[in-house]
Amino acid sequence: MNIELTSSAFKEGTRIPRQYTSEGADLSPPLAWSGLPGGTQELAMICDDPDAPSPEPWVHWVIYKIPPTTGLPEGLSKAPKLKEPAGALQGKNSWTSGQTVGYRGPQPPPKSGPHRYFFKLYALDAAVSLGPGASKGALLKAISGHVLAEGQLMGTFEK
Repeated sequence: MNIELTSSAFKEGTRIPRQYTSEGADLSPPLAWSGLPGGTQELAMICDDPDAPSPEPWVHWVIYKIPPTTGLPEGLSKAPKLKEPAGALQGKNSWTSGQTVGYRGPQPPPKSGPHRYFFKLYALDAAVSLGPGASKGALLKAISGHVLAEGQLMGTFEK
């Protein structure tokens, strides 16, 4: 089963607006979804860049323990524990300094061409038993065998 994942800020395959990148305000984009299957207990999302010049895709956002809502507003707090949506937690991104938890938008190296940023949403049949600050790998391990449906939205950005 597939979840339809969209954003009012950009459409599938198009450029992510500057305000959601390191060149702008670095806000998390507004996201909406539909088609959650019955039995969804929680949602989790990962945003990464497979075009980054690194051995693994560069992680821009790990957020989990999202209640089964219909979306996320623009500009979520950068805190590991969120008040809105209630109970949601944020994990580690790939940066090693500065803000290492929560959303950090596109920041591709200059002249590296367009990069693709995949927002992947997972509907889960059980609660994730991870605290704040989990890595992408830890989240993927925790949700293994619990994914009811997935959705994906891809945007691009280039310097």
